[in-house]
This record gives sequence, structure tokens and C-alpha cells, in this order.
Amino acid sequence: MRAIVQRVSSASVTVDNEVISRIGRGLMVLVGIGRDDTETDLESLNKQILSLKVFSDESSGAMWKKNVKDIDGEVLCVSQFTLFANTSKGKPDFHRAMASGPSRDLYGTFLKRMGELYKPEKIKDGQFGAMMDVGLTNEGPVTFTLDSRKFEYIDQPAAAASKKASAPVKQSTSARTAQTVGTSARSVLGTEAEE
Repeated sequence: MRAIVQRVSSASVTVDNEVISRIGRGLMVLVGIGRDDTETDLESLNKQILSLKVFSDESSGAMWKKNVKDIDGEVLCVSQFTLFANTSKGKPDFHRAMASGPSRDLYGTFLKRMGELYKPEKIKDGQFGAMMDVGLTNEGPVTFTLDSRKFEYIDQPAAAASKKASAPVKQSTSARTAQTVGTSARSVLGTEAEE
């Protein structure tokens, strides 16, 4: 699963000229579901979203100290299958996204679990499968991409991936020179730099 998380002062979803969901301060989350995602993925992504410290501590002014639960904020989620598009050939290919039926079920479970981990009344939703107009005011702007599996979704031919993993790493002459110069500089200065 993949999510685009934006810190917002407000956000809303409109379908057929009618506002169906609206939040104040909190997170606007676009959620993409991959074809082989499971409940393990939704658990991981929910925890990442709810624990992401994107808000400031108003008492100290320190940034990146509070998550959405800490500020009693709201979360507006919108299902977004296009997050799994392959655009390498120009025209988007959505074969990596889960089919509509099972995706609807898993997305419903995702929302229910988010409510269990936080407060159900704070979790809002768009309308699955509908043409939606999403409006928001991004504070910052602050936007993050979260993945339940990091880089596992990137297509790599199996043979090329295993060959690359087993190949010895070659260091270029310029990299070796830079490393030597850096070591010499630290020796001359009598300092130890953290690697």
C-alpha cells in the first residue's frame, strides 16, 4: 500500500457538486492499494500515518514533534488507485493496482482499522470509485509518501535483480581519490569525522 500524506488546515471531497466529507486541521491521505496487498500492509500503513510527526509543538514552537493524534486532528482518506500507475511509456498502466472489488473491501478494512487505532469519528472518507473533486489547504506545504513495503513495488526483472545483488561493488578512481583525500584531511586536522 502507498499513501500520499499532506498536512492540512482544511480539506474536503465533493461528488456531483455536493460536499460529502470535510475536515479541519489534520491529514489529507490519498491511499493506493497494490494488487498483492494484504491486511499486513494496511496495518503497517495505518501505523505509519497515525504516528507521523508532522505538527509543531505549540507550547515550545518546536517543529516535527506531534502526530495527528497528539493534536486531536482529523484524517480525510481518499482511495487513489493511480498511485500504482506505471508511467514509463507515457500512458499510465494500472496493472499494479488491485482490482476494484477486492480493493474496495481492503480499503474499507483500512478505514475501520484506522478508526480503531485512533477515534472513528475523526476518520473521514471520500466515495470509493466516484469522480471526486478534492480540495485542500496544505500547510507548509508538507507532503510525504509512505509505503508499506518500501521499494518492493518497483518492477525489476528477476534475473537482473539477482545478478545486481550478487555483483561486487566497484569503486571508481575518483571515489577512491575522494576517500583518500578525506582521510588525509582528517589526519591533518586531527579529527575523526562520522561516517
